[in-house]
Amino acid sequence: MATTITTTDLALLRLLQLSSVSLPVGGYAFSQGLEYAIDSGWVRKADQVEEWLELQLLHAQAHTDLPLLRLAMQADSEQRWQELNDLSLACRETRELRLTDSAMGEALRRVLKNLGIEVPEALKQEVSFIVLFAFAARHWQIDADAAALGLGWSWLENQVAAATKLVPLGQTQAQQLLNDLQPLLPQAIEIAKGVDEEFIGVGLPALAIASSLHETQYSRLFRS
Repeated sequence: MATTITTTDLALLRLLQLSSVSLPVGGYAFSQGLEYAIDSGWVRKADQVEEWLELQLLHAQAHTDLPLLRLAMQADSEQRWQELNDLSLACRETRELRLTDSAMGEALRRVLKNLGIEVPEALKQEVSFIVLFAFAARHWQIDADAAALGLGWSWLENQVAAATKLVPLGQTQAQQLLNDLQPLLPQAIEIAKGVDEEFIGVGLPALAIASSLHETQYSRLFRS
């Protein structure tokens, strides 16, 4: 089933702003376990990076971040924002993965404040980037499927950028990876639509192990 996206020109521009690598939320600083996987030799070349990212797209993203985004865009009360924020943070299997979500969330909160956008009280403490991304998308009247596509693209672009530095990959290889993985984004969005709230979350043992061990890795470029 194909994803149908309907959006206005202004909403599209807002989506590009929200999902841009130039948005100062620090996504470039997090490899989400990929740095340890490469350092340990689990991932050595471009096709292995593709397998690593494909697994996360169709499982971690499709069963956690994207359904959380969908539900958060439907939130209608402070209590609901708080519930989904707590759920998002609870889904992070390691300290570093939780840091990725909360540090980027805090950075996005500052960006929105500087843009004159007041966030709910429930999202002013330890805030999930996913939930606050949903709040911003709804504030700017971005279509839910378009917002999911933007969130997925932002994650994918940051991960490929990390792999480019770490494997390392050439720029042409990086573009080929993006080209090959892009078609999985609509697929992940469709999977997410079938994930009920009580089934949000997924276990990827290698990702959790890589993230945990990265916390004490002797030399590293990334915060997680």
